[in-house]
Amino acid sequence: MSVPESKYLSPVWRDGLFKDRVVFVTGGAGTICSMQTRALVRLGANACIVGRSQGKTEEMAKDIATVRPGAKVIGIGGCDVRKMESLQAAADRCASELGGIDFVIAGAAGNFVVSLEGMSANAFKSVMEIDTLGTFHTIKATMPHLLRSPTPRILFISATFHYTGMPMQGHVAAAKAAVDSLMASVALEYGPRGVTSNVIAPGAIEETEGAARLLSSEVVDQHAAEIPSGRLGTVRDVADATVFLFSEAGSYINGQTLPVDGGAWRRQGGTSVGTDEAMRYPNYLMTGEISKNIKDPRKAKL
Repeated sequence: MSVPESKYLSPVWRDGLFKDRVVFVTGGAGTICSMQTRALVRLGANACIVGRSQGKTEEMAKDIATVRPGAKVIGIGGCDVRKMESLQAAADRCASELGGIDFVIAGAAGNFVVSLEGMSANAFKSVMEIDTLGTFHTIKATMPHLLRSPTPRILFISATFHYTGMPMQGHVAAAKAAVDSLMASVALEYGPRGVTSNVIAPGAIEETEGAARLLSSEVVDQHAAEIPSGRLGTVRDVADATVFLFSEAGSYINGQTLPVDGGAWRRQGGTSVGTDEAMRYPNYLMTGEISKNIKDPRKAKL
């Protein structure tokens, strides 16, 4: 697919900004992380994206490589972030083939709409393993390579649900709170060795898998109107924030969480996740009702 540069990168950044740098990205075939990677590659970096789907990950890597002549982008499918050996092999291959790892984006995640009452132990465990254990594995697998870089940066993709609590997102709120905590630990323990560690917490980002899984088509416009900035976010908003944090301009920003949500989290804790226009809090929780207009990726066993 051909993606216009204006969709994933603002025109303010200097060409060659990340020349000779290498970025390792988990969840790199996803809607947001692939655009973050695309922006970095366009500005000179080479990349390795990993994901569970072999075909999707390899095809995305080929597509991202087209944004800059001479770009090297490796796609490693069949990588399960819940398994340390799987991530370790991917990180080692990235460093071997591309010459090291300078930047890491820990973006692998799982989500679906479900109440605590309706959630199985296995469903909760699955999200915790993908988001939290997967993040820990990413740190462990990449840190030895990062410590050899002159500009080691690690960035975690989180969320804002745990700031206030959010109905139907208890599993994700717990997992992302842990991700934020791991980010802080990395900043404290590896900051003295030159590593910067930060979180980007996207809000609802239009035309993404995440938005499709959480927001009913009936409430998208209403949700956007209630965001202080008056719109949903874009993948470019997240990619631009990533470029900033990985650039020299972000070198003294460490141990921080950056919500990229137009101020939405300051009004959250409401009812838009998993609901339709006619569904009101707390009535839909009492009846166990969930919108039929959202994408549900869960398997039947969950």
